[in-house]
Amino acid sequence: MKKVSVVIPCFHVEEFILPLFHNMQKVEKQLNEMNLALELVCVDDGSKDGTWNELLKHRHLIKDTQVVRLTRNFGAICASNAGLKLVTGDACTIYAADLQDPLELIPEMAQLWLNGEKYITAVRAKKRKDPLLTRLYAKLYYILVKLFVMKDFPESGFDIAFWDGSILQYLKNTSKNINRSLFSHWLGFKPYVIEYERRERTSGKSGWTFSKKWKLFLDSFLGFSVVPIRFISFIGMCVSFLSFGYGILMLIGGITGKISEPGFATVTSLITFLLGLVIVMLGVIGEYLWRIFDEVNKRPEAVVEEILKNE
Repeated sequence: MKKVSVVIPCFHVEEFILPLFHNMQKVEKQLNEMNLALELVCVDDGSKDGTWNELLKHRHLIKDTQVVRLTRNFGAICASNAGLKLVTGDACTIYAADLQDPLELIPEMAQLWLNGEKYITAVRAKKRKDPLLTRLYAKLYYILVKLFVMKDFPESGFDIAFWDGSILQYLKNTSKNINRSLFSHWLGFKPYVIEYERRERTSGKSGWTFSKKWKLFLDSFLGFSVVPIRFISFIGMCVSFLSFGYGILMLIGGITGKISEPGFATVTSLITFLLGLVIVMLGVIGEYLWRIFDEVNKRPEAVVEEILKNE
């Protein structure tokens, strides 16, 4: 019997754990009717509330369940990747524990997978009801991604993905600072797209902070695009030519006597401008160097403290 694995990163979601397992029981029943088994991997991302105790309490509700506890909060992406490395199924998907994304999509995507689809994505049917700044950020992000990173990437991205094992092997072995959504498209598998309606959040607040959005932005562009480096090189060349031309004009002016006394303000402005430009360039290059350093130092993406499997 083929197996579908579901990875669920959990952070301060103790009130959702029992409803999550009850809903997963319904999913398991539907998968069994399709002659598919379910594997559940729940990763506690260093929660300080009762999330871990709730996972231990209810893990028996799904026979093939692994509950994983990380030593501290590494973030949802790192927790998801830690879970991906532990799955043993023939196909896999990742879900948030807050139940905003309907679990009923899992059997639907599994059926498409059985029909031969290797890569399925789910996008929201309705426009997001996020704050204005969040929507503006998302709009700008996807415009820039399509322009400079991946032209065929969906205009509004996607929230859920279902991967065949042939894709999963690449996701397990990818680098830490990588955008999983972009990487899935970069592999070249054509996605089968379905739509769904996302539920309103019933309690708590989203942990998708600005700092995490900014990291995603950097990982998307510095991890997949050479445009920043080429843009810096282009600007550097332009400034160099302009500075050289300006210097020639100043030299000619001094020789011909048209400039009797060099202007202090001009020199100061040039130095300040060029110094600022150099700092910006070093900042972007530093981002690339940090990613190289972070990969070669073999630092683990997440540290597992405990793994418990149902017997």
